[in-house]
Formats: sequence, C-alpha cells, structure tokens
Amino acid sequence: MSPGTPAPAGLDTAPASAPARVGYAALLRTPGSWTFLVPAFAARLPYAMLSLGIVLLVLDTHGSYGTAGAVAAVSAVAQALVGPQTGRLADRYGQAAVLLPSVAVHAVSVAALIGLAPGHAPAWALFAAAAPAGASVPQIGAMVRARWVARLSDSPATLNTAFAFESVTDEFTFVVGPVLATAIATTVTPSAALIAEAALTVAGGLAFAAQRRTAPARHPRTADGRGPSALSSPGVRLLAGAFLGVGTVFGAMQVSVTAFAESVGRAGASGTVYGIFAGGSMLAGVLYGLVAWRRPARSRMLGCYALLVLGCSTLWAMPNLTALSVAGLFCGLAIAPTLITGYTLVETLVADGAKTEAFTWLTGAIGLGLAVGSTVAGQLIDAGGPSAGFLVPVIGAGLGLVALVALRGLLVAPRDTAAAASPAGVQAADDGVRTDGPAPAGTASRAPEGSGPRQLVGAGTGH
Repeated sequence: MSPGTPAPAGLDTAPASAPARVGYAALLRTPGSWTFLVPAFAARLPYAMLSLGIVLLVLDTHGSYGTAGAVAAVSAVAQALVGPQTGRLADRYGQAAVLLPSVAVHAVSVAALIGLAPGHAPAWALFAAAAPAGASVPQIGAMVRARWVARLSDSPATLNTAFAFESVTDEFTFVVGPVLATAIATTVTPSAALIAEAALTVAGGLAFAAQRRTAPARHPRTADGRGPSALSSPGVRLLAGAFLGVGTVFGAMQVSVTAFAESVGRAGASGTVYGIFAGGSMLAGVLYGLVAWRRPARSRMLGCYALLVLGCSTLWAMPNLTALSVAGLFCGLAIAPTLITGYTLVETLVADGAKTEAFTWLTGAIGLGLAVGSTVAGQLIDAGGPSAGFLVPVIGAGLGLVALVALRGLLVAPRDTAAAASPAGVQAADDGVRTDGPAPAGTASRAPEGSGPRQLVGAGTGH
C-alpha cells in the first residue's frame, strides 16, 4: 500500500484475515475530535472558493478568460510551491506558529486583489497580489490529517476511516465552495465572494490554531541541523505527479464549466454543474470509506485513476448543460477514491516529523495542477470556445496515468521492500504473506496487510 521500490510478484496477494472496519460514527466519537473538525471545516472551505472567486472577479473586471485563468493560476502555483514549506514548518515549530501569520498575510493579499481588479489594474499587478494570497492559504487539510495520525496511530482501523472522512470532507467543500462563491458573486458582487473567502479563512484559521491540545507534537531539527524530508521518497514524488494530473481536472473544470454555462446563457448554473461533479466525488468517497478493502492500495490507485481518465474523456463532446452535468457526475465518481488511496499510500512513506509536509506536497500538487489546468483551459476557450477547455482534463489525467503505470514499482513501502529483499521475505512473498521485522529508522512499521498496526484506508489486499 505504499511507495518505495519494486516488489516481487506475489507481494500484493491477499492475506488470510480480513481487514477491520470502523464506521464514521465511531470515528467522530474520538475524544477532542469535534474541537478541531468544526473550525477546520470553516477554514478549508475557502480553499474551494479562492480560485473560482478570482476567476469570477477578474472576468467581470477585465473580460478575458485567459487573464482570469492566469491570475488564478499564479495564486495556485504560489500555494503549490509554498504549501509544502508551510507543512515542514508546522512539523518543526507547531501548527499554531504557522497559522497565525498565514491568515494575516492572506487577508491583506486578498484585500489588495479586491482593490486592484475593479480599477482595471494591469495583469502584473493582479499577479503580484494573487501570489501571496495563494502562498498564504492555510494548509488545514494536511494539518487535520496530521492530527488524526497523532491521535489514532495505535488504532489502524479507525485511522482507515479518518482518511476516508477527510477526503469526503475535502469533496464536500468542493461541492459547497464553488456554489457559494458563484451565488455570492452573481447575487451580490464578484468582490463579495472573495471577501467571504478571506473572512472564513481568518475566522476558521484562528479558531483551528487555538485548539492546541489536539495538535501533533513538534519535531525540531536534529543536532546536525537536519530533519526528515518527505520529498526524499521517490514514491512521494510519483504520487505528487499523479495528483498534479488530478489538479488539472479541477482547474480546467472550473474555468470550462463557467465558460460553457455562460455560452448557453445560464452563467448562474456553473456552480451547480461543478457542484454535481464534486458531489459525485463526495458520494464515491463516502461509499469507498465504508468498504473494508482487501485489494492492495497500489492496484486500486491504478484502477481509480484509469476510471478518472475514462470519465474525463467524454466531457468535450457534451452538447448541453444537462449532458455535461451527467458526464461531470461520472467523472467525479473516480476523484475521491483516487485521493483517498493516494493519501493512504503517502502516509506510510515518511517519518513522523514529515507527515504534514508529505500531505502538503500532495495538496500542493493538486493546486499546481489546478493552476496549469485553469491557465491552459482559459487559453483554449479564448481561442476555440468552451468545449476546447474540456480537452485539458483528459490530457492531464492521462499523463498522470501513464506515469503511475510506468513507475508503479515505486508504490511499495520501504518496509515491504526490506522484507522482500531477505530470503524469508521472498519466500513469504511467494506464499502471498508479508514478512515481519524491524522497519528502517524513521519509517512507519509495516505488518501483514489487513492485520498490522499500520494498515490504513484501503490498505488491505483483494476486494
């Protein structure tokens, strides 16, 4: 279920025992969980509002999808590049120490963007405001996952459900966020959508930072000045590349759906259509998290990603909003299972002092893909109309699938690789059983799939 190096044939075969399953109700009874979940939801909702809010504002003031997409892309690129560094600082100095300055910078930057756009400021000025706005987006999703890991490391079945719950929550914010941003922008003003985004970021971020009792322990640098690095794992780098492809789907969908709805005279429906797309993902995530999977996560990652490419392949040919909504629904059904499995894999690759950073690399890759997707889609829409923008999701996701298939041998945990390298490990692999033994320093220990203390969401073999 995790990246590392190639595994021998048979390593992913099913164990004798079935993996445990814990429901969402049991997860939410975890002591202290509600104290950080509620403010976290308020703080992560703006993440789904910022990009679309920028597009709607700049489109209203400058009249170009290309410019709007480019400004949103600058924000997303800044978030993708700075986010992992923010995660590393949170691992080292604590989440509150990072959140407090982040929300302050974010509020000022968004205010600057709101002030510049209505005055028809040049693109470079909008870029200058959008960059710090994106760079200062609080990495709430990664921080919440790090809190679950810290609290549930001795309860793998519950941690399984926690990862699924977080991906469903992410998808729910992508249902509510675009609809909320579109509703505010169309009924009030586009500027008001970004004002709401900034207000939620500040209020939710400060409330989340105040919950220090549930925060994970800090992991300062060692005596030689070094600390664990998530990006040192080739499997993390591969998953980040795959999530980059998922991000292109998000970015291109936001811009292309908005353009398509406007072209048929129903601009206000764009949030609903995008919400259906995200709603399909949320529904799939809920159901996915309820299954005690036995098939290995590596196999499921490839299968879910292939379904995503298949779903994206029909978007460009849809003749009307109804057909586009249906196609978007089926496309969205593959999103959450792909993300859940990816976060499951990456958690096992890194030491405790690099988990927040690892999660932010995946989140940042989505943001970077969103930037690329929205920019390219905006340019294609300006040149060839709304349907041209829908070519971006299938191309971006298709490239991600090629990378996963070609380098799938990296999606094996270091613990599994070490076990397989020994004669006993090779024999166990031939018998379809994972060996036991000490894990390398700084890595999550691994036990037989479906039974050991590090089995996570979908970390079993064979469903």
